[in-house]
Amino acid sequence: MATKEATQRRSSRIRRQIKAVSNGRPRLSVHRTSKNIYVQVIDDAKGHTIAAASTLEKDFKAGKKTGADTAAAAAVGKLVAERAVKAGVKEVVFDRGAYIYHGRVKALAEAAREAGLSF
Repeated sequence: MATKEATQRRSSRIRRQIKAVSNGRPRLSVHRTSKNIYVQVIDDAKGHTIAAASTLEKDFKAGKKTGADTAAAAAVGKLVAERAVKAGVKEVVFDRGAYIYHGRVKALAEAAREAGLSF
C-alpha cells in the first residue's frame, strides 16, 4: 500500500521530468479516484486552466452509468481534447501524476490523442 508521502514523491518526480521537457507546452493533468476521473489542460507559465473535463459534469452523467471505468475515461479524454483544440491548444505534455499508464489513465490518453491532441 502506497503511503501519502510516497505518492507525493512519485507525483513530484513526474512533474519535474515534465517541466524539463515541456518547452512551454501546456500540461494535460490527470486525477483519478475510485469513482471519477478528472483532467485539466494547464498553462503553467500563466497559472491558468485552459480546458477541463470530468465525469461529474451534468451532460456526461446523463449518458453513463459510472465514472469509474475505461469507457468513461475515454469519453472524458475525448471531451477535454475537443475543448483544448477549440481553445487553440494542439500540443501538450501528459502528466499522469502518481498513476501508472494503464487502465483508465491509458484509455483517457489514447482518446485524447484520437480527438486531436498531440503528446
